[in-house]
Amino acid sequence: MKSRLVKVQNQRVERISTTTLVIGIDIAKERHAAQAINFRGIVLSNKPIIFSNDRSGFEYLERTIRKLQTTHGMDDVIIGMESTGHYWFNLANWLVKQGIDVVLVNPLTTKRNKENRDNSPSKNDPKDALVIADAVSRGYYASFSPKDEAFRRIRVVVTNREHWVIERGRIENRIHRWLDIRFPEYGQAFEDIFSARSLATLRRFSTPSDLLQLTPERMIEIWGEYMSRPGGLRGKRKAIELLELARHSVGDTFALEEDKWELTHLVDEYERIQRIVEEADEMIKKMLPEIPGSELVLSVGVSAPATAAILAFGGDLSKLSHGNQLLRKAGLNLAEKSSGKYKGKIKLTKRGNSLLRKHLYFTVFRLLSHNSAFQALHTHNIEVKRMTKMQSIMKLIGKLARMLVAMARQGEEFSLDKAQLTLAA
Repeated sequence: MKSRLVKVQNQRVERISTTTLVIGIDIAKERHAAQAINFRGIVLSNKPIIFSNDRSGFEYLERTIRKLQTTHGMDDVIIGMESTGHYWFNLANWLVKQGIDVVLVNPLTTKRNKENRDNSPSKNDPKDALVIADAVSRGYYASFSPKDEAFRRIRVVVTNREHWVIERGRIENRIHRWLDIRFPEYGQAFEDIFSARSLATLRRFSTPSDLLQLTPERMIEIWGEYMSRPGGLRGKRKAIELLELARHSVGDTFALEEDKWELTHLVDEYERIQRIVEEADEMIKKMLPEIPGSELVLSVGVSAPATAAILAFGGDLSKLSHGNQLLRKAGLNLAEKSSGKYKGKIKLTKRGNSLLRKHLYFTVFRLLSHNSAFQALHTHNIEVKRMTKMQSIMKLIGKLARMLVAMARQGEEFSLDKAQLTLAA
C-alpha cells in the first residue's frame, strides 16, 4: 500500500511542469484569497488575489489567472483548495465548467506545513493560500471532479436523512429520561416504547395516575383511535399489565401536569421526525436503481439506507482498484507511530467520512444476524484465531469492503458459495 501511494504521489508531482501555473485558494464565506506560484514555489503575483464568493468574483479570478498565464508563459493551470465546510462547492464546480483543473488539499496538510515558508506559526488567509499552493506543487492533493447527477442527488438525501436520524435519537433520549423519572416501570410493559401502542399510551395516559383512572376496556378503546387492531388477547393482557405496574410505580408525581405538557410535545416531535426519515427512505429506494452498482451491494443483504451511504460517499465502486481504497475513504485504514526501538500501537486513522465509516460498521452487525458466510467467519475469528469480538468485526469490515469493490469491478451479484470461499481466504 505504501509503495502504491508513493507511485501516485510521484505521478502527481510529474503533473506539475515548468509551464504549470499553480493557484492555492483559502476558502471563506464571503471573500476568498488566492496565491499563484510556479513549479518551484516562487510567488508570481505581486499581491494576493482577493475575490468575492459570487459570479463576479469567480470571473475576476479567471481573468487574473489568464493574465498571469500570458505574463509568465504558462500553458497549464491547476487550482488547489481545502475540502472543508461547504463554501468551496460552488467555486470548484464553476471552475471545472470553465475547463480549469481543480484539486483538493487535506486541511491537515495545510496546518502542518504553515511554518515551512516563514518559520512562523502565524496564520492569515494569504499565507494559507500560499501553503495550499505549495502542497499542490509537491503533489499533496486529491483530484476533484463533480460527481454524476445521480450520485450528487443520493448524497444530498443521505446527508439530510442522517441529520434527522440524529434529531430523532435526541428526542428518543429525552422521552426515555421522562419515563425514567415519571414511570420507571414502563419499559417492563413495552420492549419498544416507540411502537404504535406505546406512543398512543404516552400521548393519552402516560403516568401511573392516569392509568389508574381507566379500565382495560377503556384503554383498548383509546388505543383503537391509533391502531387498526388494538384489542384481542394481546391488547387485554397489555392493559392489565400496565395497570399492575401503575399500582406499584415509584415515579415522581411533582409538577406532573407540566411534565405531561412536555411529553406531549416530545411525542409530536418524534412522530414528525419519524415521518421525515420514512420519506427519506422512500426517496432512497426510488433513487437507488439509478446508482451504478446499487443492486450488487443490496444483494449482499445491506439495507437500502446503508447502500445509499456507501455509494454516496464511496463513489462508483467499480472505479476503485482495491477495497482498501474504500476503507481509506472511510478512515478505516491503519496507522502506526514507531521510532527507533519504540513501537507504538496500531490504530484507525479515522481520517475519512464518518458517515461512510458508521454504515460500514453497522452493516457488518446486520450481516452477522442473517448472512451465514459472515457468521461462520466471525465464529472462526473468535474461536480459532482467538480474536476479540471487536477485532473480528473490524476485520470483517475490511473483508466487506474488498468484497464490494471486487463485485462492482466484476459486475457480479453476491453468491453465498463464492463468498464463503472468498471470505475464508
